[in-house]
Amino acid sequence: MSFQRSLNSILGKNIAVNGIVPVTDDAHARFDAIKRTYRYFASTVKTPFFNTLSWQCSPALDFDKMNEAASLLLEVSDFASFAKLHSDVKTTICKVTDASWHKIADGGWYFEISADRFLRNMVRAVVGTLVDVGRGKLSIAGFTEVIESKNRCNAGTSMPAHALYLWAVEYPYIEIDQFYT
Repeated sequence: MSFQRSLNSILGKNIAVNGIVPVTDDAHARFDAIKRTYRYFASTVKTPFFNTLSWQCSPALDFDKMNEAASLLLEVSDFASFAKLHSDVKTTICKVTDASWHKIADGGWYFEISADRFLRNMVRAVVGTLVDVGRGKLSIAGFTEVIESKNRCNAGTSMPAHALYLWAVEYPYIEIDQFYT
């Protein structure tokens, strides 16, 4: 515990150590991860408390339709439509295990998506395309067509980065309850 306090005392205000887990010398923070979870926060009401932490959106968004479209992501394996153009990746295959919008108090929402891996800019592009569904600019069938096209130009706008958070990372050698309680 004293080592954790020492680390937190020298780290900047935007990062904190919540726990320390011993691992083997060959453990790799990026390549050993088996699941990553991101959250994208949106607010349908103007609030000075969260304006730098979430995306200010219209209260007219249809979150039910957005959830209907998001559920289709669980059936997709190739996410080329949501990958940053001209990025140097060997594959655009990802296994999404959760993708849904959740309401929180006072006009707040967050989109949570979990997968074995993510492509660069993927979450922000997925959210932008779901927002097009929520605005009525894109139907559920149109969302499916975007996915099947495997063309980033057909997907929605990339959402602002300030509302996106890496929420959790799971490893095969760390008990989730041990770290996220």
